[in-house]
Amino acid sequence: MSSFFVQPESLHQDLNRFDCIIDVRSPAEFALDHIPGAINCPVLSNEERAQVGTIYKQESPFAAKKIGAALVAKNIASHLQGNFLDQERGWTPLVYCWRGGERSGAFTHILQRIGWKAHQLRGGYQEYRRQVIKDIDHWVGQLHFRVICGMTGSGKTRLLQALKSHAQVLDLEELAAHRGSVLGGLPNQEQPSQKAFETALWNAIRDFDRQQIIYVESESKKVGGLHIPDTLMEKIRNSECLEIQAERSVRVDCLMEEYAHFLEDHQALESLLALLTQRYGKEQIAKWQTLSQEKHFQTLVDELLVSHYDPAYTDSIQRNFPNYASAQRCVLQSAKPAAYQALAQQILGLN
Repeated sequence: MSSFFVQPESLHQDLNRFDCIIDVRSPAEFALDHIPGAINCPVLSNEERAQVGTIYKQESPFAAKKIGAALVAKNIASHLQGNFLDQERGWTPLVYCWRGGERSGAFTHILQRIGWKAHQLRGGYQEYRRQVIKDIDHWVGQLHFRVICGMTGSGKTRLLQALKSHAQVLDLEELAAHRGSVLGGLPNQEQPSQKAFETALWNAIRDFDRQQIIYVESESKKVGGLHIPDTLMEKIRNSECLEIQAERSVRVDCLMEEYAHFLEDHQALESLLALLTQRYGKEQIAKWQTLSQEKHFQTLVDELLVSHYDPAYTDSIQRNFPNYASAQRCVLQSAKPAAYQALAQQILGLN
């Protein structure tokens, strides 16, 4: 039976037609990044892949292929028994490995011999990865953004969430698992790899109606440790702006809710504040750390807004977003969910 190949350049259209996407790379490769929705059925474990690679270098390619084939056959059999025996005849999976060669070829061949309509991704993850970058760069020019601006604590992400059920939203902080500031790491959650972040962007953008407005938050070039692709960043920065305005007391309330985990772990907060020592000096950082230790969190948040966040925001937004001066302004009345829902409806009425 001949193999059915899927071309990487058409994957953004083809992805949804497969019943299952099977990544046969090692768990370590899969963890770094993978096609959206894929499951990991490694034909070689991390240790087995290292073992075969060592034999390849120290003995010979032929010896490595013999050992590798035995391991691959054993692992494919295990996956078949554990995951796929209940699939009907019309089941249509997509299989890929690193280069679209031996590992995915073996898995695809066996699935096809059983009678399933298995497809193999030509060029594997390597070509898919190249296509992700090409697609993002190509699609960005077709997108129409409206950029939500607003000082720290104005709840830009909350507004995006309120807009999401009525409009198209690209939530960069959600995709990056980070709130974007020095204190913005999410509790007990690591950021994805740069490649996984770009895959998440690709997956979000591919589903957009490119004729309609997409709401996005004003961001700097990096969200935590992750870099926003240059073409996307340039497009966002040159798009129409809309600013949320809120009293400082409202912003303090919002931040107290969003950073509530620091109330339980003030030492983590104090460690992050120490990263600002070079900018503000030891005396100022010690003062802020004391406020944290004594649980005067509202005072601390208010001081951070006045001394750190507001000046940084004003400088950055004016320097990087040329349309900010002409932005429409909307006033947020409180940090309550109903206020964001009302603001979302107001913004949607501007279209």
